[in-house]
Amino acid sequence: MAASKKDPTEAIREAASRFPDVDTGTSCTQGSFKVRKKAFLFIGPQGGRFKAMFKLDASRPAAEALAAQEPDRFEAGSTAWITARFSAEKPLPKKLWSKWLKESYGLSTAKVAPKKKPAK
Repeated sequence: MAASKKDPTEAIREAASRFPDVDTGTSCTQGSFKVRKKAFLFIGPQGGRFKAMFKLDASRPAAEALAAQEPDRFEAGSTAWITARFSAEKPLPKKLWSKWLKESYGLSTAKVAPKKKPAK
């Protein structure tokens, strides 16, 4: 299903939900995506726009540069989380959110042991 013009988060949410072992929920007013209780994406409406938060490591320097260039759209706090703000008229570029989403998911799974299968 393609993202609607009204909600540019739809494609990001769909991509996040396709990763293995993902649980969806809410945190405050945002949608949350977790893998084995480790969050890797918070996304939803915020003040007439939309917001997505990704956990980054390798891409963090580039994200910090974006935050310096476009502080109204990107924010790099003191933690690993990067916040991106966007609208239907000016959505996040797919190449960017796709890369950040994969990295964020990977960071959340790297520190978590695989689920054990029950003994028979």
